[in-house]
Amino acid sequence: MPRNKKNVVKRKIIADPIFDSATVTKLINRLMKGGKKTVAQKIVYSAFDLIKEKTHEEPLAVFQKALANVIPAQEVKSRRVGGANYQVPIPVKKDRGEALAMRWIIEAARSKKGKPMKEDLAQELIEAAKGEGEAIKKRTDMQRMADANRAFAHFRW
Repeated sequence: MPRNKKNVVKRKIIADPIFDSATVTKLINRLMKGGKKTVAQKIVYSAFDLIKEKTHEEPLAVFQKALANVIPAQEVKSRRVGGANYQVPIPVKKDRGEALAMRWIIEAARSKKGKPMKEDLAQELIEAAKGEGEAIKKRTDMQRMADANRAFAHFRW
């Protein structure tokens, strides 16, 4: 795999066998802990079954809508300029936005206590698809911070 300091070659993600989607595979991989992929697959597929049961919609469509709603447009990065640190707003690239969205959805599902993970994940995906929930709140907070620091956008590198 050829690589240098500037360009790192992206690996091809193999689509999952049930939904034939690379994004579902990414969700499974991000959910996985300690290399237990079959456990993560059971959680995701069970959550998708629950979504179909609760919403009577295609679970893959609900998942994609949830992802689209959670992906942020901007984020802030610290930039040191002349002894002061500034939070500089920068646009989010597609791959990073998708990664952040999945991370926030999983984080929100894990933070809920008392129910099995499959139920929490299903609930968070349904809420995110509707434009509510913890992951949406996280995206809104990040967007608000980027808007508040728009004055420092000229420090972008």
